Amino acid sequence: MLKKIDRYIVGKYLKTFLFTVMIFTQISIIIDFSDKVEDFIEEPCTITQIIFDYYLNFVLYINGLLIPLYALISVIFFTSRMAYNSEIISILNAGVSFRRIMRPYLIAAGIITIFHLVSNHYLIPIGNKTRLDFEHTYIWKYSDKGKTNDVHLFIAPDTKIYIKYYRKRDTTGTDFRIEKFEDNKMVYMLNAKRAEWIGEPNKWRLRNFEIRTFDDLKESIIIGEGQQMDTTLNLRPEDFVRYQNQKEMMSTPAMDRFIQRERERGVGNTKVYEIEKHRRTSEPFTIVILTLIGMAVASRKVRGGIGLHLAIGVAIGAAYVFLSRFSTVFATNDNFSPLLGVWLPNIVFLVVAIVLIQKAQK
Repeated sequence: MLKKIDRYIVGKYLKTFLFTVMIFTQISIIIDFSDKVEDFIEEPCTITQIIFDYYLNFVLYINGLLIPLYALISVIFFTSRMAYNSEIISILNAGVSFRRIMRPYLIAAGIITIFHLVSNHYLIPIGNKTRLDFEHTYIWKYSDKGKTNDVHLFIAPDTKIYIKYYRKRDTTGTDFRIEKFEDNKMVYMLNAKRAEWIGEPNKWRLRNFEIRTFDDLKESIIIGEGQQMDTTLNLRPEDFVRYQNQKEMMSTPAMDRFIQRERERGVGNTKVYEIEKHRRTSEPFTIVILTLIGMAVASRKVRGGIGLHLAIGVAIGAAYVFLSRFSTVFATNDNFSPLLGVWLPNIVFLVVAIVLIQKAQK
C-alpha cells in the first residue's frame, strides 16, 4: 500500500509532468502552425480536418517523442523545490532511506512508461496514419519515393515479377512479367502487355498475355493475344508507395508483417523498420532511467537552486538526444545490431544513473 509520502511524491511528479506536457504542447503547436499556416490557407482543407485530422494527432506524435525529456524536467523541477524547501533533508532525517524515497519516483515513472509503451506501439502509429495522410495530401504533395520504373519484386520465395512502368493514378502497369523457379531453373514465365488492379483480395487483370513453361529442353507456349486473364498475386498498389516516414504509420504488429513480407520479396534493407520497432520499446524505459538521474541530481540542496538543476537537466537531455541519434546511425550499419544500437543510450545512461545514485545525498 502507498504511504502518505508515496502519494505526496507521486502526486507532485504526475502534476508537474502534466503541466510540462501542456506548456510544451502549446509551444509546439504555435511553432508548427506558424510554419504551415500558408499551406492551410492555400489548400482546400477545412478547419475540422486541420484540428482533428492533423493537430490532434500531431500533439500525440510530438509528445510521444519528448515524453522522456518531459519526465526529466518534471523530476528535476519538483525535486529541486523540495530540496530548496529542505523537505528532502527532513525526510532523510526522519530515518527514511534514499532508496525508500526512490520508490514513489519509480511508481510514477512506471505509470508513464506503461502509457508510453502502449502509445508507441499502437496509439501513435494509428494517429500518425491520419496525420501523415493529411500532410501528404495538402502539404508534402511530392514526398512519395515509391519506385515506378523497372520494378523487380519477389512475391514468393521462388516467384519474381517485373514491371516496366507502373502508373499510380489508375493502378496499372505495362510490360508485366512473372517468373517462377525450381532448383534455380526457370520453369514458368508469363508476359503481359498490361496489368490492371481489380480489387481485393489482390486481384489483377492481365491483358495480351503470353505464357511459357519449361521442362528441361522442352518449351510450351500459350499466346493470349487480344485476350485477358484474371489472377491473384501477392501484390498490392500500396507496394509501389514509399514515404520517408512510412514506418511511423504502422503499428508494431503491422510492421512485423511488413518486415517479413519485404524479406520474402528480397526488397532492399529493412533495418530502418527494425530500428523503429526496437525504439518503440526502448524509449519508454528511458523515462525510468532519466527519473533516477533527475532525482539524484536535484535532491541535493545547492547554491543556484532550481536554475542550476534545470541547467544540468537540459544538458543531460541534450546528451541523451545526441547519443540516441548517434547510436541510431551506427545501427543502420550492416555489421551493427539494431537491437544494441537502439538500447545503447539506455545502457550508458543506466550506468550514469547508478553512479549518481551512489553519490547522491544520503
